Amino acid sequence: AFSCQHLRLPCPPPPTPPHLSSSPFQPSSPPFAMSFRSPLLNAAFPIASVSEKADAAIQRTEEKVKEALPQNVAPTGAGLYARFALAGAICCAVTHGALTPVDVVKTRIQLEPEVYNKGMIGSFKQVVQTEGAGALLTGFGPTFAGYFLQGAFKFGGYEFWKKQAIDYFGIEKARENRTAIYLGSSAIAEFFADIALCPLEATRIRLVSQPTFATGLVSGFTKILSQEGAGALYAGFGPILFKQVPYTMAKFGVYEKVFESAIKGYGKPKEQIAPGTLSALNLGSGLIAGFAAAIISQPADTLLSKINKTKAAPGEGVTSRLVKMAGQLGVRGLFGGMTTRLVMIGTLTAGQFAIYGEIKRVLGATGGVEIAK
Repeated sequence: AFSCQHLRLPCPPPPTPPHLSSSPFQPSSPPFAMSFRSPLLNAAFPIASVSEKADAAIQRTEEKVKEALPQNVAPTGAGLYARFALAGAICCAVTHGALTPVDVVKTRIQLEPEVYNKGMIGSFKQVVQTEGAGALLTGFGPTFAGYFLQGAFKFGGYEFWKKQAIDYFGIEKARENRTAIYLGSSAIAEFFADIALCPLEATRIRLVSQPTFATGLVSGFTKILSQEGAGALYAGFGPILFKQVPYTMAKFGVYEKVFESAIKGYGKPKEQIAPGTLSALNLGSGLIAGFAAAIISQPADTLLSKINKTKAAPGEGVTSRLVKMAGQLGVRGLFGGMTTRLVMIGTLTAGQFAIYGEIKRVLGATGGVEIAK
């Protein structure tokens, strides 16, 4: 019998054993490096060779990246807390800046409830109709700059003071009293953060409440400083502490407890959870924490808006002004704009923790001490 080799004809490929596969593709190793049964298809779609070349190129690239980067060197000390601070600065500046239009409407409702009394959506329409869409971005500059600084001190400081407390009490005692450590660390961090935030927040509120006062951050800041003195920039320091310290304590305290429960409910250690799932857990925990923090800090937020709207009368102190304003507003007035603020604070807190966690992961800032059970 003559074979195809004797006749010098191209030989067909050997038949595939039936126990291997009924598919038109015959799998091989590595995955996706496969060949067709048909010589014609193999010639037209050289998948195996392309896949092998691509895999080899990816492997070579990964090896070069690994050679270029320091191996197994996690940031510690000042480098670690600088990364915490940077992540906090970015997450706060981005979220607060993005929600500037909501903050403008919220502030208008607080300052002029007799004018802006149609709810959040209605007040949005009022601002756009009377002043144009650009008015919704009033105060964006001081908002972004102020919360960039505040976020650095808040998140970086929280991680720093939490570590100091853990070192002082020891890991076991700290774990047993972790809620107190969360609350204490966040309160101290927020105090220093507000020193940086207060002048810029005073400028923002003045720009929002008096759109013709100045054209932006620099002009508004310098005008207040030159006409009213440095004290005017810190006139709202008491209210901002009264607002921000309880807000931040609730924000971190509730977030830590909810996130801890979420991790337990998921059933895997944090280190074994995929980044996308962790981001989702951060979002959900941050949303709940934001709602709690918004409700707790709402009266002080209203007073802060009021005290920064106008100058103090001659001889009038900050405390007397606050007591007078609180009496005039009453409980209903102190909680004006609550719906808008719930939307704003819930959204930005959820976004902050999601962004903060992701940036920490990218920067390799995973060296913080965990005391969650």
